[in-house]
Amino acid sequence: MLTGIDHLVIACPDPDSAAAELEAGLGLRATDGGHHAALGTFNRLVWLGDSYIELIGAWDRALAEGSWIGAPTVRALDRGGGFVTFALATDDLDGELARLGTAGAALEGPTAGERTRPDGRIVRWRLAAPLRLDPEESPFLIEHDPTATEWSGEERAIRSAEVHPIGGRVRLSTLEIWVAAVSRVSLRHLRTVGLQYRPSLAGRGARDAAVGDQTIRLRPAGENSPGIATVELQVLDTALETDREAELLGCRWLVRRA
Repeated sequence: MLTGIDHLVIACPDPDSAAAELEAGLGLRATDGGHHAALGTFNRLVWLGDSYIELIGAWDRALAEGSWIGAPTVRALDRGGGFVTFALATDDLDGELARLGTAGAALEGPTAGERTRPDGRIVRWRLAAPLRLDPEESPFLIEHDPTATEWSGEERAIRSAEVHPIGGRVRLSTLEIWVAAVSRVSLRHLRTVGLQYRPSLAGRGARDAAVGDQTIRLRPAGENSPGIATVELQVLDTALETDREAELLGCRWLVRRA
């Protein structure tokens, strides 16, 4: 089953500089990431419990342009960087694909992937992705290997307790995407990955889909749209006195007390 938003992919010319910008601007600490040797990309990660922000760049543009995640990363970098796509976590990728059946025929996979961390340890996963990744296209599905690094019970527990410099544990609550046609994109998400949208209490033509305890919101884009994506975070167990709002890395960020 789908368990939540796994991660958001944000393209950055320099993930190290982007990580420093997020920490200075919002108090979010990034960890080391690693290189996708076969994809031409590299990253830094900001962990939010079991969800995370992937700050991704291209270390080999030619190689990236021919890879499934590198190609949309390069397209995003060419427009200045920012939101690329997002992944939904599943604990049973094969079952998910069987459930979707012909409705999910636009997904390619399952495909195995891995990333080598700076400490030499290997992170492994399997995924199924649409033919094209883009903010207005469907997300991809991912299932992590709990026997590899980063996804053991011990490592997940450590992440769950992590206190960011902002002063508390941070969780991803809502991803808001501004699209040209909400009805078209919501139908695409339903057919491809099974997300079911309903009218949002946010109004103004927005529609929401719940996955786990998180929300994906589609909003109709217009002249006053604040970029492509808004990332809403909640800070737990914090003395944070006021909510924070910032425009960073081509996205709008809202940080609220839980």
